[in-house]
Parts: sequence; C-alpha cells; structure tokens
Amino acid sequence: MDRAALLGLARLCALWAALLVLFPYGAQGNWMWLGIASFGVPEKLGCANLPLNSRQKELCKRKPYLLPSIREGARLGIQECRSQFRHERWNCMITAAATTAPMGASPLFGYELSSGTKETAFIYAVMAAGLVHSVTRSCSAGNMTECSCDTTLQNGGSASEGWHWGGCSDDVQYGMWFSRKFLDFPIRNTTGKENKVLLAMNLHNNEAGRQAVAKLMSVDCRCHGVSGSCAVKTCWKTMSSFEKIGHLLKDKYENSIQISDKIKRKMRRREKDQRKIPIHKDDLLYVNKSPNYCVEDKKLGIPGTQGRECNRTSEGADGCNLLCCGRGYNTHVVRHVERCECKFVWCCYVRCRRCESMTDVHTCK
Repeated sequence: MDRAALLGLARLCALWAALLVLFPYGAQGNWMWLGIASFGVPEKLGCANLPLNSRQKELCKRKPYLLPSIREGARLGIQECRSQFRHERWNCMITAAATTAPMGASPLFGYELSSGTKETAFIYAVMAAGLVHSVTRSCSAGNMTECSCDTTLQNGGSASEGWHWGGCSDDVQYGMWFSRKFLDFPIRNTTGKENKVLLAMNLHNNEAGRQAVAKLMSVDCRCHGVSGSCAVKTCWKTMSSFEKIGHLLKDKYENSIQISDKIKRKMRRREKDQRKIPIHKDDLLYVNKSPNYCVEDKKLGIPGTQGRECNRTSEGADGCNLLCCGRGYNTHVVRHVERCECKFVWCCYVRCRRCESMTDVHTCK
C-alpha cells in the first residue's frame, strides 16, 4: 500500500473515532454498512478499521472468521427490508450519504435508524434476524470450527412412528447467541431517559427478529425403505427461507405496539387502558409515530413519493391512489425494443427479429 493510501486510511480511522466519541448511541447501527460493502473489503480493512463499536471490534478480533457471515447477515437484512417495502411510501431506501460518505460515517437508513418509529423497529428486527440466519448457515456448512450442526438432535426420534433424528439440523441457538453478543448493547451504559427508552426498544426488536427465525424452523425428512416404502424416515430441523422470515416480520410491523416513552420497571403500552395486555418477546415495539412519508422533508432526509412509479389498477400499497397520497399521477408511454423469435441457423449463428412494444408508465405527481 503506497503512502497516499496509508494516509487516507489513517484519516478515515480518525474520522470514525471522532464520530464514535460524538455520537456513541448512533454508532450502534453502523455495522449495517457491511451489507453494502464491496466483496472482500471488510476482510482487507480488518476488524480495527471497520465501523463497529468497541464490543463488536473485540468480538471481531477474537472471531475474525465470522466476518464474512456478519457481512452476509447485513446484506440479507438490507435486501429483505427493501423487498418487503418496495411498494410502500417508505421503501427502506438507503440514504445517498451512506453510499458516498466514508464507510459508516453516515447511518445507512438515515433518520429512520434512530427515530423510534415502526420503521426503526422493522430495521432492527430484520437485521438481527439476518445475522442469525447467516451465522447459522455458516455453521451448518462447516465453515467454522466452534459450531456445526445441532448436536442435540443427532440421536433419538420415535421408533413407533418410524423416524429418527439425523442429517444436519441447523444450530439456530448458536446463531441467536452470536447475534445477541454482537448486537445487544447494555442499557446501563447509556445516559439520558430518551436514549434508554430507545435502546430498550431496539434491544426488544433485535430479539423479536431472532425469535422470528426460531419460530419458523421446520422439520425436513427423507424416506428409507424397500422400493420407496418409507419404512423409516431420517429427519432434521432447518431454517425457513429468509423471504418467509421477512414476511413474518412485515406482519409484525403491521401489528406493532406503541409503548410509553417512560420506562419504570419494564416497557409498557402507551395506551393506559391496554397496559394489562402483555407484550410478547416476538412483538415489534415503537415509541414515536411515523412521519409523513408522502412529502419531501430534507431535514429528516425523507424523499417523498413524487416521481415514484405506481400501479394504476392496484388497490394495494403500490396503487396510485395510496402511493401518490391523493395528489394524482402522470402517465407517459415507454417504448421497449428487444430481440425476439430467435432461431438458430445452420451454421452457425442466431437470427432474431426486432420487436417493439409500448407500455404505459404511471408516476406520482
């Protein structure tokens, strides 16, 4: 590495250290930057130079082989967030500053990461779930020495029902343990009532994300027997696809619970007449109501929905009525040109026709 590159890296580290001092609470979510980092970049930079807090850096140094799994977990969470909200007014957009500023210098999701809203709740839950999923997959694939398949399910079963445990069950408990160790920041280390409420909320939503992975574990079996008689079955536990986990968390988001902005012994529902209803560990919690995502708010970094493409015939969230917030929409015709009706001609080339089509595209006013 030449002198200019070394100087640049030193300045980057100094900037990151200064940001940690000035904004220790906001630094919790900067590990998410790994999800948009180019392949191999985190490994080249090393644990000490990544946008992690001190606890995360220490864990990374002790277990550097987990870095690819951490990066993959962040990528999974970001991808699923954007997929689940792609047709919503808030579409889980990564801020422009996060992609142009030095690594981790700007929060990946901007205002939503610390706003204490339903959107904050979903981000923390899906990112924690992504980390569990990725680490557990690495264990099952044999990429790490300290974890592998779930050894508690290697024996036993039901002889009368004709099945036994075997194969490689996903060790989701190890993934959950690592996710807690890497993400959960002790409340006692924070100052200020508002910070404590938001941190308690984030910790709860981290756990809700992890519980979603555990809840959707399923049992797969393979038959054994003469001529496919399935006299005996070998079974193992496996995680669901992350898309399915994302759907469950989106449902939890739709039914999230607003809590009081004051913590006494534990978190409580905001509405006094509902406080006897228990809060479950797989519920998503939020403190503040969501802002108006319909119109641009440069101060909060909200782009609004102007110019977003909508579906004129849909009654759902992607429909022009909802997405455009009643402002109406513009329609313009887009001309598509593509190769079609291709045929192989002996010998040896492919002959195609040039086909054109016209499509109406609707965008919010």
